[in-house]
Amino acid sequence: MRSRIIKLTLFVIVFVGIASCSSQPAHQWKPNTTYKLTILHTNDHHGRFWQNKYGEYGMAARKTLIDELRAEVQAQGGSVLLLSGGDINTGVPESDLQDAEPDFKGMSKIGYDAMALGNHEFDNPLEVLEKQIEWANFPMLSANIYDKQTGERMFQAYQMFDKQGIKIAVIGLTTEDTQKIGNPEFIGGIDFRDPKVEAKALIEELKRTEHPDLIFAVTHMGHYENGNRGVNAPGDVALARYLEEGQLDMIVGGHSQEPVCMEGPNVVKKNFKPSDECQPDKQNGTYIVQAHEWGKYVGRADYEFRNGDLKLVSYDLIPVNLKKKVKVNGESQRVLIEDQIAEDPEMLEFLRPYQESGQAQLNVKIAETNGKLEGDRNVVRFQQTNLGRLIATAHMERANADFAIMNSGGVRASIDAGEVTYKDVLIVQPFANILTYTDMYGEELLEYLGVVANKPVDSGAYAQFAGISMTVENGRVYNVFIQGKQLRLDKSYRFSIPSYNAAGGDGYPIITDHPGFVNTGFVDAEILKEYIQANSPLDVNLYAPSGQIVYKSESFVEDER
Repeated sequence: MRSRIIKLTLFVIVFVGIASCSSQPAHQWKPNTTYKLTILHTNDHHGRFWQNKYGEYGMAARKTLIDELRAEVQAQGGSVLLLSGGDINTGVPESDLQDAEPDFKGMSKIGYDAMALGNHEFDNPLEVLEKQIEWANFPMLSANIYDKQTGERMFQAYQMFDKQGIKIAVIGLTTEDTQKIGNPEFIGGIDFRDPKVEAKALIEELKRTEHPDLIFAVTHMGHYENGNRGVNAPGDVALARYLEEGQLDMIVGGHSQEPVCMEGPNVVKKNFKPSDECQPDKQNGTYIVQAHEWGKYVGRADYEFRNGDLKLVSYDLIPVNLKKKVKVNGESQRVLIEDQIAEDPEMLEFLRPYQESGQAQLNVKIAETNGKLEGDRNVVRFQQTNLGRLIATAHMERANADFAIMNSGGVRASIDAGEVTYKDVLIVQPFANILTYTDMYGEELLEYLGVVANKPVDSGAYAQFAGISMTVENGRVYNVFIQGKQLRLDKSYRFSIPSYNAAGGDGYPIITDHPGFVNTGFVDAEILKEYIQANSPLDVNLYAPSGQIVYKSESFVEDER
């Protein structure tokens, strides 16, 4: 009997030991050994697969640089992870017309390991995103995007990597603002949940199931200095502060499209220039990085891993053929800031047919203007501009409406004086929104305008107008004139608005089910193209704002300029 008890006891000890090992597996890395780990990163690519007209950035040069960095790190016995903070879609017509095929396939050739799904990955129908996921030979991650109907995650939440025995979990997170700024036509069945809450739950799950040595996040949430996010959803700083200290080792971010370089704790280096030294943010034990936009930089974070601890050795934002203006013999020229990075020949030849195919459709002159049409982000989201009013006017005329509303987030660039091409138009309006209109009686319209006209500045929701004048003060509108005549509460008025906003985009009231609502089927960029063509040569002064919209609320500029 005693021998049986001993055998049973030994069996229990062995079984418990095995169970313990299975739940807490032994580390694969060697103790008292220093491992080198380098994280390379980009974000907010926005269709820039080809270099710009000055020879800056582009995926061919990026591939050369990343290949060189990989070879350097590997020669030193280290390992590399290449990550993206998302937003590959939308911004350059050659890419937009081809559903970003050159961009995703180009990223595959460069060898990206993972990326976060950005809000602009939802600018197209979900069928396009499914196609893009197939083009990418790397995971496109987001843990906080759920199907409203099934309650299940729609995308891969994380990816595990093994680098020299170091187990690394990379989780993906997408801004909640996608629900607000994404196209409601495409995301109506999607639930964008709080990424902070999802991250915390997922990290706890990973520790139980995957036992990672390190946990990184690729996010598309934005970096906001000291967590001061304004009207935006919580970003990377809020995420790091929400978690337990050091629970997340690093955040590779995107969305706010800035070089995250710090002067000190919670103080961003606002005058950062290419080739300057850069220190990443660190919040609650978590390093936070972001590499501006468009592939202008490749971020490089060099770490040492020893006995379970991760130490940042150096960090750099490497400019990809960026140039600066200098005076040479009294003339302005652009010169390279750092050494020229050659374009990878194979990548160049792969991308060239896409570039040529796109340009064949785009570089056709359609009109001329006698001045700049203002659509710069830091202007059009703060005040009425001639381009905002021009687009609204084009919509108003096509819809035979009394006035027009145009969200400033749908105005993506300016048009310079001189020759205008189809490409210029598509850069201004890349989202292919549809023109809609509806009829409202004055009393209801006054209430609607009270919401729309009070959208905050410094947001895509800020409205541009044509055919209407009003005063906006403390959350209400008054002194409203439409086509020069004072608003009557018992009269019906027709106004045009992009389908995105009609469906509730930017937090506008949903009017798609309103009696008399009409989706015209006309695409915004085509309307703008035809209007500019019909009115060429275009006199930009005809669309200059001249006091039609007056803001007296403290949250707005004093009046339009």
